[in-house]
Amino acid sequence: MSEDQVFLGLGLIVVLAVGSQVLANRLRIPALIVLLPVGFTAGALTDDVDPERLLGSAFSPLVSLAVAVILYDAGLGLDLRSLRAHTRRVVVRLIWFGALVTGASAALVAMPFLGMSWGAAVMLGAILVVSGPTVVGPLLAFVRPTERLRRILVWEGSLIDPVGGILGALVFHAVTAGGPGGFGSRLGAFAVSTAVGVAGGVVGAAVLTVALRRLRLGEVLATTVQLAAVVGVAAACDIVRDDTGLIAAVLMGLAVANLSGGGVTARRPFFETLVDLVIGLLFVSISATVSPQSLRHVVLPTLGLVAVLVFVARPLVAAVSTWRTDLTAGERGFLGWMAPRGIVAAATASTFSATLVDQGVGGAAKILPTTFVVIVATVTLYGLSAAAVAGRLGVVRSTRSRPLLVGGDPWVVDLGRALRSAGLDVVMWAGREAERDSIRAAGIELAPGELFAAATGEGAELEGLTGVLLLTGEDDFNALAATHLGGSVEGTVHRLRPPAESQGVITPYAGGEVLFDPDLTGPELARRHARGARVVTHRFDGTLPAGHRMLFLVRSDGRLLPVTRTGGLTPQPGDVAVLLSA
Repeated sequence: MSEDQVFLGLGLIVVLAVGSQVLANRLRIPALIVLLPVGFTAGALTDDVDPERLLGSAFSPLVSLAVAVILYDAGLGLDLRSLRAHTRRVVVRLIWFGALVTGASAALVAMPFLGMSWGAAVMLGAILVVSGPTVVGPLLAFVRPTERLRRILVWEGSLIDPVGGILGALVFHAVTAGGPGGFGSRLGAFAVSTAVGVAGGVVGAAVLTVALRRLRLGEVLATTVQLAAVVGVAAACDIVRDDTGLIAAVLMGLAVANLSGGGVTARRPFFETLVDLVIGLLFVSISATVSPQSLRHVVLPTLGLVAVLVFVARPLVAAVSTWRTDLTAGERGFLGWMAPRGIVAAATASTFSATLVDQGVGGAAKILPTTFVVIVATVTLYGLSAAAVAGRLGVVRSTRSRPLLVGGDPWVVDLGRALRSAGLDVVMWAGREAERDSIRAAGIELAPGELFAAATGEGAELEGLTGVLLLTGEDDFNALAATHLGGSVEGTVHRLRPPAESQGVITPYAGGEVLFDPDLTGPELARRHARGARVVTHRFDGTLPAGHRMLFLVRSDGRLLPVTRTGGLTPQPGDVAVLLSA
């Protein structure tokens, strides 16, 4: 290809990937529903969007390294404290029993439905055991299931990908070697691959922990060091054993997120933006390699395979995995209705199918198009139905706000009581022990840990928080925390308005949402409370008590709306107004 064609092809892939994600965001649907058909259509209409021609033999290694970066980011979102008791039991069963049943079911159905040989069918079964954070995460963000369900599915999606990648590599070597080999030899090969991945993960985690703790790197440099470490370790592991870099990547993310002091600089907007871009590029690129001719005779048989996986295999896996646990019937049902396939399935199929075709393995040419149809069908089915199924099963998270109040001054505790009396589930954090005692005495849930740990985006996500109110007496801290948390929590982050004469280092220059009317600064609120003003609630009946100042509105559906510098609020019948008394 000429240099101009390479520029055109790479530019088109980037534009299509980002454009598809923007369109999906506007349509409020999972991005994969747009990315896959866009990539397929582009590959069918033009020869310029063909990553195998653009990158040659480098395409497959680049895909593997890109998936490693995605899985590292997924590992950063895994909190070991959430993997305990029945949750841990369910996740472990979903991994081993799910891989066994899903792989066997897919292989057994593929032979008669798709006319595949034993080797190609087993290869397809190994590919389809994966799920993955690239599809599960966006779907869960859209559906908003209960917190325990979200944790289980995120853990399963993050851990099953490296397991599936290694299974795919082992099956590939078994098929190309001319036979299945002995069970003991294959089990030993799996153990060796796991050991290589674990060793790489330990080394990479040690390097990152030292770099992030002791070198005092800035935010940008810390992000690039993480990227370099993940790519380097994953590449080294894959040189030793195929796809073991995926295990190393997940373990590195897991270690950085959970080791004390290691995860403070781990998740940054740039890294998350990079991962989103990589996901878009991968899906467009891989789907562009699927030709319309290859789909001609596989669509209908593959839909039959999808029906078996969706209506038989997954419900069986969920039933066994949740047996004798405390999950409710609704939670068990939703687990049985959430197993989309994602980028690792596409990457593994793209990596191994061409070699199997070259070696004359019967039906190997159908592996990639079949995987493509399975991904499209499962993502579309679950993406369009999961919200309705979750609602019918009663496992959707409440729409009522659950704010985190950071601060322990008497007026802040008074505010916490008022919000709780309005029907909200309030969480508070304070630094001084006396303030923490007053929060406990008020019967309000106290967030554990250090201040930044309690108010991080990851903590807000794990605890189901819908917003953060920074109400400490330290203006600079409020401003710094608001800047740090902006865009990383599910809801908005608000801070107290500093006094006009504030001489803070950060406060005068920080953005973010500022609370209340201009004269209600932090010191003024504390002064008024000390002189007898109280935070009270009033169900709106057309008028508000004279002399009271509105701070918040709690809508009839449980949404918490604050008064901000951008304007006041208009209460409606049925709303509860949170007021500062005269």
